[in-house]
Amino acid sequence: MGLETPASLVRLQRDLPEGLVASAAWLANKGYSHQLLKKYRDHGWLESPVRGVYRRPGPRLKWQHVVGSLQNVLELPVHVAGRTALEMQGLAHYLRLGPGQVVHLRSPAPLPTWIDHLGIAERFVVRPDRLFSRPGRFLTSTNARVKGERTEYTPTDPLRVGLTQTAWGPWDWPITHSTVERAFLELLEDVPKRESVEDADAMMQGLTTLSPRRLMELLTDCRSVKVKRLFFALADRHQHAWFKHLDASKIDFGSGKRALVAGGRMHPKYCITLPRTLDADTE
Repeated sequence: MGLETPASLVRLQRDLPEGLVASAAWLANKGYSHQLLKKYRDHGWLESPVRGVYRRPGPRLKWQHVVGSLQNVLELPVHVAGRTALEMQGLAHYLRLGPGQVVHLRSPAPLPTWIDHLGIAERFVVRPDRLFSRPGRFLTSTNARVKGERTEYTPTDPLRVGLTQTAWGPWDWPITHSTVERAFLELLEDVPKRESVEDADAMMQGLTTLSPRRLMELLTDCRSVKVKRLFFALADRHQHAWFKHLDASKIDFGSGKRALVAGGRMHPKYCITLPRTLDADTE
């Protein structure tokens, strides 16, 4: 490719939307040579927030730009999960905010290390996407596009259970994230090391409109006995309308007892310890 190719600038605008980022390796696979990238950077048509990563000049780089780039440009199988997915859906007021924002991601494979060196305020925490036997699959921009609304993955495709997309930014970039049901189960997996039972219980109190159909899809596919027991113990406490539509007989709760917190009380039905500070009907 020659250095003086106006058509390549037009193609760059299509390949790399304003504000998003891409690695030099990805751009090389698209036909942009090292010399051409250097020329574009020298002329201000590209900027490099970290070595080996480029973006077209645009708005201040935010974590949504990074995640949107991973999903829609690099097409990596990553989704926003847990606490961050709940915050995206307006449920942050049920969670205690910690010092500095953490963006929780799930991915079946390691993500590029440069995402931690882009100079943004937020910190990424990436966990393996292993909570479910059939992890959510990334929906590429070539076979779906979101314009001003959320497009939900349906349980008819077992690889897409519990994922949805929300349009973000001036160009309606789709950000793939967990539904409330999946995000809450992902949050429970972080109890008690990263999240507290008390915060999870406060969140459960506000989850009055969960989908029992979606919950059953996720719970029957969930690999963690701890998560399933804790979910049912908290749901049993609050007795939302959707709870009566869950069929616990179809859930594998494992065997034996689970000591979740030291000094807690054992739930008589789900055999998992809850803090004594909760007014649970435990023995």
